Amino acid sequence: MWDELAVAFCLMLVIEGIIPFLDPKRWRRMLLMLDKVDDSTMRMFGLGSMLLGTTLLLLIN
Repeated sequence: MWDELAVAFCLMLVIEGIIPFLDPKRWRRMLLMLDKVDDSTMRMFGLGSMLLGTTLLLLIN
């Protein structure tokens, strides 16, 4: 199980690094836009992301 978790974490880092590598200016603009989002919206986005990820994992397995 720990091996799979480590692989998943490594793949997440690879995917997260694609946009800053390909287009650093767009990534920087995106981060600046996130500064304007209020905390409740950010929490809802995080909750939605976790629920979507959990649902996809359940469907895959």
